[in-house]
Amino acid sequence: MMEAQKYVWEGAIPLQIHLHESEITSLPPPSPALILAPRIGYLPLLLPLIKPYFSSTLPPGQDTIWFDYKGLPLKWYIPTGVLFDLLCAQPERPWNLTVHFRGYPSNLLIPCEGEESVKWSFINSLKEADYIINGNCKNVMHMSQSDQVELWHSVMDGMLVCNLEKYIRASSKLKLGTVTTDEADMVGQVKAG
Repeated sequence: MMEAQKYVWEGAIPLQIHLHESEITSLPPPSPALILAPRIGYLPLLLPLIKPYFSSTLPPGQDTIWFDYKGLPLKWYIPTGVLFDLLCAQPERPWNLTVHFRGYPSNLLIPCEGEESVKWSFINSLKEADYIINGNCKNVMHMSQSDQVELWHSVMDGMLVCNLEKYIRASSKLKLGTVTTDEADMVGQVKAG
């Protein structure tokens, strides 16, 4: 079981990130950034790696990072691995994404106010999972603040083995268990109906 968890935890997707052509202010245009992104991570958390890479070519103005894949704005609150699995019928390696720092599509995406937005979206997803599995979200609601912070930092920091151990320690307090086939079918029927 631990070996499977470690395998999933260490999963990563090679990304080739291009700066959108409308935001390039230098010649020649910058080369794409190559990043190995954790499958369990979130695209906005890549900002500290991406912004310095493209900073010399960005136009002046307020930065609000967002990504698209073949023109489709990507929902920042969905883990990178899930986005990849949903959108790449024939997986491409590296996955070619476009990053934007201007022109946030607020008519298509809910605003992301940085790491705090991603953190609270993650915690809310935990509450939803707890509710689906247990019929309530008491396990998440009764987590101590320090356990929530430890769980979030283990996800945010990505693929380090020590963070997997932190994640397992903190997430074990959630008692989410596993979903049976019958329960998964029931959830699928509810979502389809």
